[in-house]
This record gives sequence, C-alpha cells and structure tokens, in this order.
Amino acid sequence: MSKNTLPTIHQEFQVRYTYQLHFTQHLFVVENPLFKNILAEYRPNHPIKCLFVVDQGVLDHHPHLGKEIEEYCNHFKEHIQFTNLIAVLGGEESKKDQSSVEKCLEAINENAICRHSFVVAIGGGAVVDMVGYAATIAHRGVKLIRIPTTVLAQNDAAVGVKNSVNAFGKKNFLGTFSVPYAIINDLEFLNTLEQRDWVAGIAEAIKVALIKDKQFFEYIESNAEALANREMEPMAYLIHRCAELHMEHIAEGGDPFENGSSRPLDFGHWSAHKLEYMTGYSLRHGEAVAIGMAIDMVYASLVGVVQDDLERVLSVIKKVGFHLEVPFEGDGEIKELLNGIEEFREHLGGELTIPLIPKIGTKTDVHSIDYSLMEKAVRSFVYKPQNSL
Repeated sequence: MSKNTLPTIHQEFQVRYTYQLHFTQHLFVVENPLFKNILAEYRPNHPIKCLFVVDQGVLDHHPHLGKEIEEYCNHFKEHIQFTNLIAVLGGEESKKDQSSVEKCLEAINENAICRHSFVVAIGGGAVVDMVGYAATIAHRGVKLIRIPTTVLAQNDAAVGVKNSVNAFGKKNFLGTFSVPYAIINDLEFLNTLEQRDWVAGIAEAIKVALIKDKQFFEYIESNAEALANREMEPMAYLIHRCAELHMEHIAEGGDPFENGSSRPLDFGHWSAHKLEYMTGYSLRHGEAVAIGMAIDMVYASLVGVVQDDLERVLSVIKKVGFHLEVPFEGDGEIKELLNGIEEFREHLGGELTIPLIPKIGTKTDVHSIDYSLMEKAVRSFVYKPQNSL
C-alpha cells in the first residue's frame, strides 16, 4: 500500500469533570471535619500529602493560621500528611511575573508533590489564579484545592476552571484550564477584608445578575445598603447565588474551556482588564469591572441596545459603594484604553465578541464597536477634579 493511500485515523473521547463548592466557617479548627472529609473521599485510609500556599496578606491578618493548619493536619494525620506551608505575595503582585510561580514549582518539587498529592491555595483571586497555574503545569497537573479569602474570589475567581498569570504587559496572557478538585468558602475570612475588597467582589455578582438573573439583580438592588454596610447574611447569599450561576454556566453553557469567541461572563471586562493595567493595578479587579460595566451600559444606551434600565443599573453599582470614575482624561490615555477592545478580541481569538445588556437578566453579543460612541461612553466617566473649570 502506498503511503499516500493510508487512511486517516479518527478517534473521539469525552472526559467527565466533577467539582464541588463547599461553604463553612472556621475551616481549620479540629471540630470542623470538612477539609479532612474532602481528602478522605479521594483516598480513604491513606494520608494524602498537602502543600499549602498562602497569600501573605491573609497570614498578616490571620497570624495564627499557619499553626492552626499544621495542628489540624497533625490531628487528622491518618488522612492528611502536612508537607510545608509557603507564603506568596498577594494581589496582582503574585501574577505580574514568574517569580511566584517559580516559588510554587520549587516547593512542589522539593516536597515531592505528585499527581495524587494536593496543592492547597489559600488567598485572594490573584493568588488562587497563580497557584492554580503552577499546579497545572507541574507534572502536567497536580490536584488543587482552592480556599478563596475575598468576596471576589469566593463568588467568581476561584469557582471557575481558569488559572493565569500576566505577561507581555497583558493580563492573563499565560494560563491554563483545569478543574479544581474542590473549592471551600470559609466566610470567616471576609471579616478582615478592607472595605474596598468587601465591595469589589460585589461587581461580579452584579455582572452575572445582569446577564442571567433579573431576580438576583433585584435582590442586590434591595439589599444594596446592607451590603455596603458589611452585613454578612446578604453577602453570604450574594456569594452563594453568584457562584451557583457561574458554575451552572461552566457546566451547562456548552463551552467550559472557551474554545469559541463568546465570553458572556466577561461583560464589562474588555475595559476592566485595560484599566487595571493602565493604573498599575491600583484599581482592584472588581472596581475596574464596575467601571467597565458602567461604560458598556452607557455605550449600549447610545447605540440603542438598552432602553430603560441604564440609570437603574448605574444607581445600584453606586449604592453598593463603587466610584465610577475613569482615572485619566488625556486623549492618548483614552485612545490606549480603547485599544483594549482589540486586545480583548486577540485574547479571545476569532471575531470580536462583546456582551451587552439589552434588559436586566439577558445579554446580547455584538461583533463590531462604534469607536466614536464608545469613546463618548468612556469620557462620560472621566475623572474631573472639583476645582477644575
């Protein structure tokens, strides 16, 4: 048979993924068996090696956490083999270069963490992102448990299947898709958040409500003051419902690993990512998303996509505590921000796809942008000092 007539070999397979999001308080007190039970379900009657990677900011606010974790592991030593606990920089500093990733990889290597061991990431969304990336590229993927400690991480960043770090001046340029073994939300961590971080995570809940659930948006609207005042009960519901909608989208949306061009859960994000970069990440991700949503809502109004809900949406965003100001006004800076549209398309691949909100609880995708009207939308939020003329 000629080599030119050899038939094409075709094969197809499917892989089933399962992961769970648990809610608890005081995770690492010995009276709470949740963490131990999660490991025991994976491999009963066999101690599982665990490497803990913890956000330095979390350790600063919870100085006894490291000792609590070690004592917990020792108490349940028939299920958990504590190997080490390392601290990494918190916030976007953890993602800005490869140094934190290398620190994680060195610890995975030195502690002989294998594909049947666990890396346990404890921290905000950026740290969880970075540790997940390191865990995914070590041994082609070691198992990961995420313990997010901020509102934004508990309702959004840690409940997805993406991991990433920044490179080439672009947010999330390097990344992987992988499914965590489990996510554990301990609401106690939220009590020590700065007010900015408490509020910032609400942006992702508003976003997913605008896209998918009018009733959820109305809940946020009616509880805006309570949320701004740090009441835990409405915040706990907000986190739970936001995470539930996010995970439903991953499981049922038909594109969990984003092979297509549509990214409905990235409403408001084309400008948010660019705003973060242009401000040197002085803006929290949630703060940038709030501004990004506001810009896109005004743009949708200018092009006639949204009719009646603009002021209502902007009012809710402000009531929960966001300041909707684009922090620069020069023509060059505005142009650079608008370049974020093409960078967003490049990140997605394929055609440009920007989600807009025609009415609360629904979204529509647009594939072209009127740059003059988008500039007008951006300029409506440009910061103007009170003493300026």
